[in-house]
Amino acid sequence: MSLNQRFPLGDAIEVSSLVDELRAEPVGGRLRVGDPRVVEFLTKFARKLLAPATARRFPELASLGFFLRKGEIAKTLSTLETSGDALRFPRGLVFHVPPANVDTIFVYSWALSALAGNHNVVRVSSRSAGAAETVLEALNAALSEVDADTAAAITATQRMVTYDRSDEISGALSVAADLRVIWGGDASVAALRKYPLAPHARDLTFPDRSSFAVASVRGWQNASEAERRGAAEGFYNDSYWFDQAACSSPRAVFWVGEEEGAREAGQEFRKLLAEVLATKQHVTEPAMAVQKRVSAYGAAVDGLVNGIEFQGNGIATLELADPAVLPREWLGAGTFANARVDTLSDLVPIVLRKDQTVGQFGFTKEELTEFVTELAGRGVDRVVPFGSALTFSAIWDGYDLLTEFSRLVTVQA
Repeated sequence: MSLNQRFPLGDAIEVSSLVDELRAEPVGGRLRVGDPRVVEFLTKFARKLLAPATARRFPELASLGFFLRKGEIAKTLSTLETSGDALRFPRGLVFHVPPANVDTIFVYSWALSALAGNHNVVRVSSRSAGAAETVLEALNAALSEVDADTAAAITATQRMVTYDRSDEISGALSVAADLRVIWGGDASVAALRKYPLAPHARDLTFPDRSSFAVASVRGWQNASEAERRGAAEGFYNDSYWFDQAACSSPRAVFWVGEEEGAREAGQEFRKLLAEVLATKQHVTEPAMAVQKRVSAYGAAVDGLVNGIEFQGNGIATLELADPAVLPREWLGAGTFANARVDTLSDLVPIVLRKDQTVGQFGFTKEELTEFVTELAGRGVDRVVPFGSALTFSAIWDGYDLLTEFSRLVTVQA
């Protein structure tokens, strides 16, 4: 079976031919960690994403463009440290399988792997649209603006393809890979793992994850009106950019502090959030509105919640009967479980290994550090302010990705 080449644009290609081309050494020599040809190309690509028209249409692409600016790339590469006896090299050929529901995540994964000097093949879902299509257009446009040596190196070593579900293709790409990167949930990980890897190769997996938010009652009370509005807008960005389907989007809000203050703070917060939705002219599709009501009433029937509040079609708040019984599945965009606890320590027994991101407002660094220390690695990979849940980092899900995408060779005389 053949694959459609989306970047660089090209004719359909047989999987065996694709693997042979990606295994070959490009003109100008193999890529190395921090290769200037890759840096030049990613910098051109970032400028395309940061163009005002693109950034206005897809704000998440502006974040991606910022991540790939030349200065940010230099900062990312500076984190790679080796001992005196170690040299760092690319892993080889990396096969990426990203999710369809968060249609820019594949670019972060691919870009960091390319920066580590790897040859890459990315399976882009045929269901991807919107931002993903804009990304592919920007990649191909950037390729036409770099010098000939850079264009030749990128064309030879970096491919983004689409293909229908195929054991033959997925199996061939898997066995050829030195590293396979699987995003998209437990089912995707299990489905891809049925294709064997070479004995030396391994998987880097990003299975189902869930995230929640915490807000300090005292911090909210001490915040200015502008800070509270900023918190609501940041929470909107965290939750609504990908219809709350991103693994790092919060699905629950815990108010930490005394009961009456939590009730008042929660009401004001949801009022401000509704105003943000109105300002952004957010539209909830009818099917999504129905989904939220079905999920909310289902949670009530199951005894998980003792109160439901709808603010139009945009926000559904489910008051948890027991904070320890937290629904982690996606219930529909704009559906949030809500609960109060006395302290952050009360959340420690609730946290599971699948909990990824904690968005926070109103806490000190010391309070958050104490909370994470109590968790002792049993759950939660990152704690970020409201508005930063979807901001990608080279450290993700507890992995230092540049380190994972490279290998060390020690030399002793």
